Amino acid sequence: MPADRKLVLCRRRFLQFVAASPLFADTGLPGPLGRMGNATAWAADPTAMADITSAAQALNVFDLERVAMKNLPIAHAAYLNTGVEGDATVEANRSGFTRFQIRAHRLVDTTKIDMSTRLFETTWPVPIFTDPVSSLDAFHPRGDVLVAKATNARKQLQVYPTLANSPIEEVVAARETPPWFQLYPTRDWAITRALMRRAEAAGCPVVVVTVDNITAAGRETLARQQRLDTRNCADCHSTGPGGYFRSKSMFDGLDVTQLRGPLTDNLSWDFVKRLRDVTAMKVVLKGIVTAEDATSALRYGVDGLLVSNHGGRSEESLRSTIEALPEVTEAVGGKVPIMIDSGFRRGSDIFKALALGADAVGIGRPYVWGLAAFGQEGVERVLDILRTELEVTMRSMGAASIADMRRGYVAKT
Repeated sequence: MPADRKLVLCRRRFLQFVAASPLFADTGLPGPLGRMGNATAWAADPTAMADITSAAQALNVFDLERVAMKNLPIAHAAYLNTGVEGDATVEANRSGFTRFQIRAHRLVDTTKIDMSTRLFETTWPVPIFTDPVSSLDAFHPRGDVLVAKATNARKQLQVYPTLANSPIEEVVAARETPPWFQLYPTRDWAITRALMRRAEAAGCPVVVVTVDNITAAGRETLARQQRLDTRNCADCHSTGPGGYFRSKSMFDGLDVTQLRGPLTDNLSWDFVKRLRDVTAMKVVLKGIVTAEDATSALRYGVDGLLVSNHGGRSEESLRSTIEALPEVTEAVGGKVPIMIDSGFRRGSDIFKALALGADAVGIGRPYVWGLAAFGQEGVERVLDILRTELEVTMRSMGAASIADMRRGYVAKT
């Protein structure tokens, strides 16, 4: 068990012991430590709170996670939560942040905080974007459009997924500006090219090519919990040749009968060159986690990198992306923008990534929790929480801008 989890467990056991003491029985105090309070329940989980009934009541993204898990069918929750094998990389993405400490700088004027970041030709007011998440209708009807409206309201970047339910044209209309387009390459080049042409026609300025998810095998949490879902999945999921793609808007009008899955294991650097040669969109590779691959990406003319392990959903490497980030930023040397995702839940997590050289941070599960909990309002609340937490961290650590963060604000433990 990781050291931080052992510490939490020991703390909770101590609080349970204290709560059971007769010293608390007659305190007369209201609330969790009083005779009328539930001290044992509080001690078992000091973060516990009453169920929230609106997005505004959420204090952090985990509050929205609790609501989402109550709202969702078990199979849909499992699809969102699953990693591969023992989900150890999902956990590693969280524990990786404990390997880095923030070095607070004092006597710094932080009355004005600048969180803006520039990615290619656009300056964004906040360095936080929504990652592409497939099949958002599983979490809320018209999920892609609601996320588009939320990111438009907060003027933040959205990356639209290949496997979205809502048409990209509707998302562009809801955002009032084109999102970036995430590409799952297929074995059929003609289909891959058609997907890119449609994204280009919709005005997408950047294609984010996923190279960190070549198989959906090994997702044991999903497989086990699907068995507990008593609904008839065939009511929503098409079967037969190409059936999976018939509910995915990007494949409308394409012959998908021969496709057996959107993922492909035949990718190579030659594919990257071929892609680079046929599109006017900026090309970002999603899934680069080593200096060697970062160096190769530069050699093949890639415009940007997204450090990612797909949230631990496609590999059991036990290596967090925050730990991979320093070697990638060193190899790139500022030549192209670097983004990162996987496991980010707090503003302090985001601070560490920016201080280590990332230009922006992507979130996946947290905004889907907000979506499943309260729709568009929930997504907006997640974006607001993380923005506020980042701002608070910047003020308390003495960093007025992202440029300031790069000046020795993080130490490796």
